Amino acid sequence: MLPRALSLLAILALLGARSPTPARADGDPASDVLATQALYLPQDAAVPPNQQARLQAAVAAAGHAGYPIRVALIATPDDLGSITPLWHQPQRYAQFLGEELSLIYRGQLLVVMPNGYGLYRATGETTAEAAALAHAGTPGAQLGTAALTAIQRLAAASGHTFAIIRTTAPNTPSPTDPLPWIAFAIGAALVIAAWTASLRARPLQIRHQKTR
Repeated sequence: MLPRALSLLAILALLGARSPTPARADGDPASDVLATQALYLPQDAAVPPNQQARLQAAVAAAGHAGYPIRVALIATPDDLGSITPLWHQPQRYAQFLGEELSLIYRGQLLVVMPNGYGLYRATGETTAEAAALAHAGTPGAQLGTAALTAIQRLAAASGHTFAIIRTTAPNTPSPTDPLPWIAFAIGAALVIAAWTASLRARPLQIRHQKTR
């Protein structure tokens, strides 16, 4: 029983040391996320954790100020799922995404791609908002920074101003964090201990059977 229990503990330790891998959605991933959340932020957008927290705070602050908005950052064609023909076409994709969400969300939608912005709202005009982004510059690789600026400009163009409260991202294990490696080492040690105990117990069982 002891070797089996040690093996189980080792497996649990090894599983705990692994980092979770987000599942990739089929179709249009952004529409799946934005159906229940206000921000679609894929990992390949390379937005630092502190800036991710600021984006969340900006979207929340805009909503509290009376300007609800949902935002999709699209860093690569992979972020579009099966809608890759709309890569580098932020306005067309914003319209597509907005229509996908229209049954559950009809407010302002912002799409940020490396080459520009897309806007969509199911009701009302977006002329003033589009003018506010006309001179915002091309986002390039700085999608997080561009999105923060765009959210504030869009809200201001609609008569809503707010300040983004500085926030700190929750602590997450970094590549140099020793805890996963410690867990891995403990798991490996438990596996070796279980294997050694099993080898030691086997001769005793054989001798016991021979004495019968």
